[in-house]
Amino acid sequence: MKELGPDFYNITGILSEEELMIQKTAYEFVQTEFMPLICEHYENGTFPMELAPKLGELGFMGSSLPQESGGSGVSNVAYGLILHELERGDSGLRSFASVQGALVMYPIHAYGSDDQKAKWLPGLSAGTKIGCFGLTEPNFGSNPGGMVTRCNRKGDDWIINGNKMWITNGSIADVAVVWARDEEGIVRGFLIEKGMEGFTSSDIHGKLSLRSSITSELSMNNVRLPESARLPNIEGLKGPLSCLTQARYGISWGMVGAATDCYSTAVNYSKERKQFSKPIGGYQLTQAKLAEMITRITEAQLLVYRLGRLKDEGTMTFQQVSMAKRNNCEMARNISRTSREILGANGITEDYSPIRHMANIESVYTYEGTHEMHSLILGQEVTGMSAYDS
Repeated sequence: MKELGPDFYNITGILSEEELMIQKTAYEFVQTEFMPLICEHYENGTFPMELAPKLGELGFMGSSLPQESGGSGVSNVAYGLILHELERGDSGLRSFASVQGALVMYPIHAYGSDDQKAKWLPGLSAGTKIGCFGLTEPNFGSNPGGMVTRCNRKGDDWIINGNKMWITNGSIADVAVVWARDEEGIVRGFLIEKGMEGFTSSDIHGKLSLRSSITSELSMNNVRLPESARLPNIEGLKGPLSCLTQARYGISWGMVGAATDCYSTAVNYSKERKQFSKPIGGYQLTQAKLAEMITRITEAQLLVYRLGRLKDEGTMTFQQVSMAKRNNCEMARNISRTSREILGANGITEDYSPIRHMANIESVYTYEGTHEMHSLILGQEVTGMSAYDS
């Protein structure tokens, strides 16, 4: 299993055979199906949509959800290992699967009606239907409580008005999970189908990060929805925030995958690249960098492994997820940069992955809760005092 990357503390020794098999399957899928495509799509700012049904066939969409909800019923550690391998390929690939599973399938599974589940979960699971998650707004990201998108009751229907920004898969989605505030200030979730009157999307161009991911703005102009389009079993910010906890969990694993790819690339390069008559890996300064990198990766691996077992036990808290997301994004950010340093001038070309990961991580470091917001979540947990503005 050594081809799956660095394992300094033999974590593979405490994974189940099923978890190891699932990781190897994901690794082989990424290497054979995705990696030959990534440079072209990254340059063009596109996503290889032909891979969506293949992800579905492998059970990689919402894989930790129960089978009756379209998932594969695997452990949360196995789910994390899948996202680890997808992000080892590219953050755009992990984002695609993570949004589909954690931010679309999960809320329908957790809060949807039986009819909503029957209508959407099979196609989302198979990758024949695509979903997106509409929470962030042009002026409200870290503060979802400031949401200005409104839902007003009109007889048996709801009228939705507002805009959502930075939405992964927005323009290609068949269904959008959109959150809006009603006349009483209660946040409610809705399933808006592509093509509904007043519902439009436009892609965000000019990105220098997450280029192999579709990012859009959603606009709702007097979109009329029946009551059957509302998620009936949730109200308040608890709904979207619980979805973000699921997504942040996956990011924590994915960042280890991105860091692993950067580190492995740097180690291999350091053994081959010669300067002053010997490989640069034989010099003290390079070895010091590699020693720091493998230590930080090992810490992150142990963090997500334990987090996954807590999630499987049903005892995981959102504060624990914040710690993992915060730590592992910073870890991967630093390792991608150090890996690029080791690669020297060659490190700025598409022939080597660290600079692509480096650019992607700038987005992942920010989305699903910034580093600063997760710092405040942890600060409140350890002091009992909130540092947020009231």
